[in-house]
Amino acid sequence: MIDTATALELVTIHGSTSTIEQEMELENALDYVLAKDVTSEIDMPPFRQSAMDGYALHLNDGVTYSLVEEIKAGDDTNPTLQKGQAARIFTGAPVPNTANAVVMQEKVRVNGEEIILKEPVDQGANIRPQGEQIRAGAIAITKGTTLKGTHIGFLASLGVTKVSVCTKPSISIVVTGNELVDSGEKLAYGQIYQSNGYMLTAVLKELGYANTSVVTIKDNFQHTKTVLKSSLASHDIVLVTGGISVGDYDFVGKAFAEIGVKEIFYKVKQKPGKPLYYGKKGDTSIFGLPGNPAAALSCFYVYVYPLLKKWEGAEQVSLPRISLPLLADYTVKGTRAQFLKARIQGAGVTILGGQSSAMVKAFGDANALVYLPQNSAEIKKGQMVEAILLPFK
Repeated sequence: MIDTATALELVTIHGSTSTIEQEMELENALDYVLAKDVTSEIDMPPFRQSAMDGYALHLNDGVTYSLVEEIKAGDDTNPTLQKGQAARIFTGAPVPNTANAVVMQEKVRVNGEEIILKEPVDQGANIRPQGEQIRAGAIAITKGTTLKGTHIGFLASLGVTKVSVCTKPSISIVVTGNELVDSGEKLAYGQIYQSNGYMLTAVLKELGYANTSVVTIKDNFQHTKTVLKSSLASHDIVLVTGGISVGDYDFVGKAFAEIGVKEIFYKVKQKPGKPLYYGKKGDTSIFGLPGNPAAALSCFYVYVYPLLKKWEGAEQVSLPRISLPLLADYTVKGTRAQFLKARIQGAGVTILGGQSSAMVKAFGDANALVYLPQNSAEIKKGQMVEAILLPFK
């Protein structure tokens, strides 16, 4: 068995990175990783811009200004203001070149065709300089960034319509177990509903990976070998749940060996997910995940997620980790390193109940996994622990 740090290092070392790029419409690029830097072709803002509804001033030594113009957002006028003159102006409108301040409308008194300042106005006040956000020719967003809604909004403001992104991997989910039946079927004694396929497909979709397929197989060696061989031949990443332990009806490890999968590691000193397997065949990565749903999902977030991001060429591969104080005492069971479902609340974190490998319900309340290293004992309230931030919570 290896420790968790070594396991994660091996995943990131051996994980493949796609060399395929595609040009994509910006509106469809959410959650894709940029394959090239995006350079701004314009200054943003492209002109001096009013930050307020108010009055553009050519400052003088007095407090009274004569009104000579009105400028709305979208106007292409650039009037010449003499010293002591003002133009009524609105948020987002272009500030005349001859104006050197904008005063908020609440800070003036209007008297016919004149305005009177209620208080002094500093030069440059409430004017967004041209290129304040970015200059033409500067890098707007760097290669390796996973595009979120804010990135797309920023690029749209620069007039970008297409971006070069890395393609996403095709993913096969293979669910094993004689006891599993699909939702909607009637349960016989000894059977349970198959959930790992649904769960992993949904989580992958949340993360922007829609190119997935799911197959459920019984605990039969020949069938297991045939399905895994087919999945490896047609997908970039294969996730197998269950059948990876050493029981009489656990055939996944044996099938991996017979179809030529190179084992990178098997078994990690952790809870949940001790029988985690990672291997490669060519450029295809293969995970043998635990059959218990909560264990499978914990291993997915800690090990599969970084592999997916590396495949896309992302700059940040692992989920963020931060140190937070524990909000209640927690007694550690066992000596292995642990990934515990937890919820960050305010400036601290609480370890949730329902930590069994089979109990996935607590993940609905979790927004983090608390990582406790090997041989941790009782963790006291206020003690700092490492929290892995889960996405979409």
